[in-house]
Amino acid sequence: MLTQLHIQNIAVIQKATIQFREGLNVFTGETGAGKTILIAAIDAVLGERASRDIIRTGEDRAFVSALFENISPVALGALEELGYPDEDGAVLISREITAAGKNTCKINGMPATVSILKSISSLLIHIHGQRDSQQLLRSERHRELVDAFGSLEGDVAAYKAAFDEMRRIKAELESLNLDEAQKAQRLDMLGYQIAEIEAAALEDEDEEESLLVRKKIIKGSESILEGLGEAYQALAGDGESGAGVQELMDAATEGMERAAAFVEALEPTARRLREIGYELEEFQGEIRRSLEGYEFDPRELDALEYRLDTIYKLKKKYGGGIPEILAHLERAREELERITLSEQRTAQLTQELAAAEKKAEKLAAALTKKRLAAAERFTGSVERELIFLDMPSVTLTVSHGAKALAADGADELELLFCANVGEVPRPLSKIASGGELSRMMLAIKNVLAHRDHIDTLIFDEVDTGVSGRAAGKIGQKLAQVARDRQVICVTHLAQVAAYGGNHLYIHKEVENGRTYTRVTPLEWERRVEELARITSGDHISAPALESARELLLHAGHAADA
Repeated sequence: MLTQLHIQNIAVIQKATIQFREGLNVFTGETGAGKTILIAAIDAVLGERASRDIIRTGEDRAFVSALFENISPVALGALEELGYPDEDGAVLISREITAAGKNTCKINGMPATVSILKSISSLLIHIHGQRDSQQLLRSERHRELVDAFGSLEGDVAAYKAAFDEMRRIKAELESLNLDEAQKAQRLDMLGYQIAEIEAAALEDEDEEESLLVRKKIIKGSESILEGLGEAYQALAGDGESGAGVQELMDAATEGMERAAAFVEALEPTARRLREIGYELEEFQGEIRRSLEGYEFDPRELDALEYRLDTIYKLKKKYGGGIPEILAHLERAREELERITLSEQRTAQLTQELAAAEKKAEKLAAALTKKRLAAAERFTGSVERELIFLDMPSVTLTVSHGAKALAADGADELELLFCANVGEVPRPLSKIASGGELSRMMLAIKNVLAHRDHIDTLIFDEVDTGVSGRAAGKIGQKLAQVARDRQVICVTHLAQVAAYGGNHLYIHKEVENGRTYTRVTPLEWERRVEELARITSGDHISAPALESARELLLHAGHAADA
């Protein structure tokens, strides 16, 4: 569960550390005090899109961290797979956003990406807001809810795999069913390409580089021979121009050796000169062999130029280098073989497609049957929740229709809703009010509560559009949900706030011309005052305070029931 949220420099919140408890945590506060900002901060640390506009005016960065403790084995396993070891069942997620647009994300102090943050946080916490309520208006979402309620994920995956295989076979079959003119044109083109590349007889991936090196050598052949000749002449000497370095070195060595015979200190120098003389002899031999071995045929350059031009033309047509050209050759051969053998392959694929369609249809039919059974149980369960939430005459059914095989099955499901006796159930998008959608979302979440491993649920103004008795019922239902997991609720109704085990008050203060948002945990008397303020406004009367006390007492008894 979420035990601590730390926020710095987000909008009007300069710095706040919020402690959460097990059970139901409620936030209340004045309009504009920062309840929406609080949700935005939580969204940011969960990896949702965060604009730099949320950074507090005058600051260059914002920071949010969330500490989760006693997290589920599923979340721990996901962390381990991503390289984040178990920290005694706890995880600290943080995110820093700079004015330059840079994001720095960490999990337990180790670097992470926003996408990793999002994948991990989705196993730890879920936020339900007005967007979720609006999603109930989309009929596609209804099928997903039924699948989740019926634990049909495995059936859906099995059908999807069969459907994808059927689609793959169909695509390959369609690619083979070219008309004869297209087939002949394609065969001609493939034959030409294969012949052209094979005629080039490309040796290996490094051939072009080797050719370029050889071309450079041939182009510099005159300079190479000149340089080698001059070097050899300098070492060996020329009878006409005088002694070479080798002869002079021998003379120098003999002179030093004669002197060293009388002066022992000169022996190292004489020995070193002799060693250098031997090295000069080796150099002279190597240069002579190079001179004798170099043979340059001017016609070789023409052959190299022609070969390089051939490779260049193939690269321009078939890829950026020899590996790409050879890969294209392999693909062309395979396609040529497929088209050549297309009649046999077409017959084979036709049989495979019939079998794949039969398998997909069978799995789709089984999935539809399970969906209809799950839908009946789902609507009954949600109806009972809605009746509890002060909608005694509600009717919820599912409209079902068949469709052609698609990635999600062969049926269409849509929830039909009726709030009053004597009316015909109709699509939610046609008749449901904001308050009804809010209660519908809460009812659905409660019905699905045991189908996931999420330890923390956040409800952002789930009481929108309701009041009075219905609001009290929502508070009671939230308290019931909070028996099994942590619930955090942002509310503007006293009837809901009264059920909170941890009541947090968000309020604004102005200091030195700047606005600051504070988050204060409330004890009994301050809770009484806050509930009275929510109900009566800023002018709190004695009867309002007494009514707030009764509301708290009643909520406490109802939550324990």
